[in-house]
Amino acid sequence: MVHADLVAGWLRRARPSERDLRLRQLLAHAAAGLVLASGPEAAAETVYRLADAIVEKG
Repeated sequence: MVHADLVAGWLRRARPSERDLRLRQLLAHAAAGLVLASGPEAAAETVYRLADAIVEKG
């Protein structure tokens, strides 16, 4: 199964009021994993780029 399918199923099973919390937790865990895999500087750069993309779309 593809990771996106796992995440989509995980979100579908959540109550609508819990979905945003689940996504925030997923992003936080992914950022922590990036710190371990790539180091704090690379992880910070990735998180900043994601934040910039969100701000631009908002």
